[in-house]
Formats: sequence, C-alpha cells, structure tokens
Amino acid sequence: MAGWGDGAWFAVAQVATLVLLLGVAYRPLGDYMARVFTSDRDLGVERGVYRLIGVDPRSGQSWPAYLRGVLAFSVVGIVIVYGLQRLQQFLPYALGLPAVPEGTAFNTAVSFVTNTNWQSYSPEVTLGYSVQALGLVVQNFVSAAVGIAVAIALVRGFASRSTGTIGNFWVDLLRATVRILLPLSLIAAVVLIAGGVIQNLNGFQDVHTLAGATQSLPGGPVASQEAIKLLGTNGGGFFNVNSAHPFENPTAWTNLVEVLLMLLIPFSLPRTFGTMVGDRRQGYAILGTMALLFTVSLVAMTLLEASAGTMEGKETVFGLFGSTLFDTTSTTTSTGAVNSMLDSYSPLGGMMALINMMLGELVPGGVGSGLYGILVIAVIAVFIAGLMVGRTPEYLGKKLGTREIKLASLYILTTPAIVLLGTGLTFAIPAIRADVEKTSILNPGLHGFTEVLYAFTSAGNNNGSAFAGLTAATPWLNTALGAAMFLGRFVPIVFVLALAGSLAAQGHVPATAGTLPTHRPQFVGLLAGTIILVSALTYFPVLALGPLAEGLN
Repeated sequence: MAGWGDGAWFAVAQVATLVLLLGVAYRPLGDYMARVFTSDRDLGVERGVYRLIGVDPRSGQSWPAYLRGVLAFSVVGIVIVYGLQRLQQFLPYALGLPAVPEGTAFNTAVSFVTNTNWQSYSPEVTLGYSVQALGLVVQNFVSAAVGIAVAIALVRGFASRSTGTIGNFWVDLLRATVRILLPLSLIAAVVLIAGGVIQNLNGFQDVHTLAGATQSLPGGPVASQEAIKLLGTNGGGFFNVNSAHPFENPTAWTNLVEVLLMLLIPFSLPRTFGTMVGDRRQGYAILGTMALLFTVSLVAMTLLEASAGTMEGKETVFGLFGSTLFDTTSTTTSTGAVNSMLDSYSPLGGMMALINMMLGELVPGGVGSGLYGILVIAVIAVFIAGLMVGRTPEYLGKKLGTREIKLASLYILTTPAIVLLGTGLTFAIPAIRADVEKTSILNPGLHGFTEVLYAFTSAGNNNGSAFAGLTAATPWLNTALGAAMFLGRFVPIVFVLALAGSLAAQGHVPATAGTLPTHRPQFVGLLAGTIILVSALTYFPVLALGPLAEGLN
C-alpha cells in the first residue's frame, strides 16, 4: 500500500515495543497506584498541605461533599488561569506579549481546567513562560489528578461495604499529584530532553538559515510541559503544531516514547481497579476490552490512510504508521495532541478520529476518566445481560437497581447531547451559521460540517484535538466550545460520584450460580459490543451528514 514510508516491519517493531513496555509497567504501576490510594500513611509535604487547607485526611466524604470539593477546586482554577492570562503583560517572562483577549482567555482557562487543552490560539506567540508554567502546566497536573481521584472514588464505591463514603477528594487529589504524576513526569522530561526536546528560557532567537536568511525561532521549557501534557492525557502543545514540531517531538523514537506516556496510566488503572476490588480478573476484563477496541481503531485508521495513498499533513520522520499510531492514541485517550494534521487525513481516516472520541474515550480513555467511563458502561452491559436472563443485575457484589441504572443512563446521554446540540445550534441559527461559514470554516461543504462537528465532539469529550481548518477564536466558538468543555467534564462527574455514593451505601451480595461472570471473555465481548452499540445508535446519523458522505462522494 502507498504511504508506508516507514515500512511494515518497522510498524510491527513499534507495536511490539509498545506492548512490551506497557506489559512490563502494568503490574507494578497498577499495584503502586492501588497502594497510593489505600495507604494510611501521609508524606511530610502532604501533612503540611492538609494543615494549610484545614483537611482531616482520615475523614471520609459522602459523594455530595466529594463533588463540592471537585467543583470548588475546578472553579477556582478557572478563575486563576483566566486572571493570569488577562494580567500577562505584568508578569515576568511575559516575552513582551500582551494580555490574552477575554474570549480566548475564558476558553483557555476552561479548556485546561477540564483536561481538554483545546487551543484556539498559537501558543508560542500568545503566552509567555509565566502563564505557561503557573497556569497551564499546573492545570496539566491537577486536572489529570482530578480525573484519577474521581475514578478512584467510583472504584471505592464498588469495593466499600455499607459505608456511604467514597474517600476524601483533597487526599486523592494531592496523592495523585505528588506520588504519581510528579515523579513520572520528572522521569519522562529527562528522557525527552535526552531525545532532543528543548528545555530553556531563551525566548525568540534569531538564527541564520542555510540560504543566508535570518529566522526567529522560539525556545522555552518545552520538555517539562511535554512530559505532563502526555502523561496526564492533557494534550496542549507548547507550539502551534503540537507534537509535529521538532522541538516537541524530534525523532521516531521520541514519538514512540510520547505514545507510551499517553497510554501508561490509562492502561495501568485497570490493574489498580482489580486490586482495590479484590479480584484482579476484573481488571483484566476491563483491560481486554480497552485493548481490543484500541487495536481495531488503530488498524482501521492505518488501513484507511494507507489506502488513500497520501502523506499530506504527515511528518516523513514519523511515517504513516507513526502518525496513525500517535493520533489513534491521542483520540482514544482524551489527550488531543497531534503529530500530523487530522484535517488532511482522508475523510474516512479522519472519521476514525471522530469515532474514537464518540465512543466516549474509554479505550483506554483519559487518566481516570477512561476508567470511570468504561465502568459506567459496564454497569449498562450487566443490566442488559440481566434483562436477557430475567435476573436482578449484580456487578462486583452490588445490586444494580433503578437508581444506579438511571445514573449510568444519564452519564451516557450527557456528552452526545452536548455534542449534537452544539453542532446543531451552530448551523441552525442563521446569524451564527453565516458568521461561522464566513470567518471559521476553511473548507466549505461536507468537510466544513465535519470540522465543526469535530470541534464540538472534541470539546464535549474533553479531548482537545482539532481539524485545523477551523478558525475557532471567534466569540461564538470560544463561548460555545468553552461551555461544551465545562459541561462535558463536570456533568458526567456528578453522575459518576452519585453512582459511587449509591454503591458505597450498599452491602455486599454474595455471588450465586445465576450471577453473571464479569471476568470472562464473554463479558469482554458484551462490554465492547455495548460501547459500540451505544455510540452507533447515537452518532451514525450525524456521521452520515459529514465524513461518511464526503468519503463516499
């Protein structure tokens, strides 16, 4: 097939290396994270923070209290990031850049606090180092930690026995940051620096080209931001072209390292889940479902792009497979980083990136959000199986009654409603449609519709990637996408924590001969089928209006 510039054997070698490294990390990292969230011991720095904010680390929280902590912390984060951008000209290392405009500042603040990292601006010419470090990098850590904390709270709901509490948000947040994300990011940054990713405070420097001209090249503390950008499945790049920039991702092996960083925590969390609920086979079932659907997506995107026979928008240093591997990983993990331009993909290849997000980004999903998302779908799958055999559904010793199914159903309906409503309003309101078609859409027609659909799908699922042909720094898109990111992050979290609280209040129901085994391959197939079915019924009509129609045209 045309486009396999890196060779099929090199592609196989990349996959084999990736699988080997993830397999080696699965058990120790998964078990370590389980110990982090079940230990009664606090580090010295943690005890200092608890005293400072007045938190009793041994005090468990009900789900409403846990939710209040999540929302309060996140809203304060939005205010701080917004303020830093608006006051940028007064900060050190501003590089002479002015304040960020109100609409873009709002959109960016919501974006980074929600772990979306959608960027409607060119970072290297918009943000100085202080805003990047104090605003964006801090949120890269803590927004990822919030996702992990919510996932652990849901796992505790399954593991608890009539307690009514799901942990302490402030403890989970701090431990995820200090014990998991910080040390792993430090190691990753050193590896990236060794691979050629830059790390300096040089600002813009004039250099002479081979042709004798002068070019101004941006510097910056890139490696440190790149590490957490990927490890925390954040995705916001230091440069406008993200991981396609040689200062962010210079070689084929750094590309593989960056893919590994995106997958490391999401693919290890099922082990944490299995360990905490006392049955590691359950973790293997979740892992198997994630790996199955990830593999199908990767093969589909690669074959579709290879069949198209074009390298447009792809870096030759990565080749076709290095591009599809990175972008499949990015759109299935909620990272949203890119090393090639999705807008230049074939219509059906680009549709695969859309489908990855429309699946709910569960395979393996973002740090934390992927695990809690797939566990909610597991609840639906068990309920469906219970209907087929006429038994009250049970999952991990918990009865799934009316309340639990309603919460799970509301969870799976929220994001599609946000995506479809946002896309629909953009084209249904004449004044907005005219403005978007005039100022935002580069490619009119079916592809232009797909660009807008992709933007709302990315925002609603907290991914952050984009079809670059869409100019999003407009009043409507800044506001609408900001609202989609906020609602797409926190409304599902409300239902997840309510579900965790409901489960935690229950006792344990012993397994019987009629209990559905949820650790066997049959359940993996049922869970994968449920994920696909829910997404297909929801999104097929809108896909038929955009990428499917364009691809079949």
